[in-house]
Amino acid sequence: MFKTELHCHSNDASPCSTESVESLTKIYSQAGYDTMILTNHFSKPVYDHYGMKSIGEYVDFFMSAVKKMQDAAQGKFTVLVGAEIRFNDSCNDYLCFGMTEEFMRLNEGIFDLSPFEFHEICKQNGWLFIQAHPFRNGMTVVNPAYLDGVEVYNGHIGHASRNFIAESWANEYGLIKTSGTDLHYEYVPATGGILTEEKITSISQLISVLKNGNYQLLKTDLVK
Repeated sequence: MFKTELHCHSNDASPCSTESVESLTKIYSQAGYDTMILTNHFSKPVYDHYGMKSIGEYVDFFMSAVKKMQDAAQGKFTVLVGAEIRFNDSCNDYLCFGMTEEFMRLNEGIFDLSPFEFHEICKQNGWLFIQAHPFRNGMTVVNPAYLDGVEVYNGHIGHASRNFIAESWANEYGLIKTSGTDLHYEYVPATGGILTEEKITSISQLISVLKNGNYQLLKTDLVK
């Protein structure tokens, strides 16, 4: 079985992370992962934090972190690009798998979209729209019709993600279930992600696997 991380942050594009791509490479290679989806934050607060002047400049910055991670991890595991996107209407975070660099560049007002509007775009393009840690403090409940799935296991130590509620929610509404470590710090063990019979080598393959349910969730009872 092959291990894929679905939720992880590097400190060169996510200001909340302390971990360099070199540190992440060490953590994930030692933990036996075969693929990592780098889901750095993509939001107006991060845009402002780094003093970006345009969406194009921000996308260059965002994608450079992916390239650094790919260079650091070469030969150890595959690195693919995802995003943890936040819109201006709330503090909710969403994992998006499939959103293209071209789309990001062409949409200056992307953060002004609503979850419903963005989900419609995802449906049109075959992307997946997953609410991350939906029952953590500060999150708001989203109409499940606006989502493809929810993160039912978030491994971030120190946050009350209430994973058991997220799993019940996914069961109730027939949503795709995902798992991710949400790794920001070296002391947090890599415990999240999925197990698959084939190695994940592209985002299109990941989307197909998640839609078809051909995977097992990685999680531990140590994180609630």
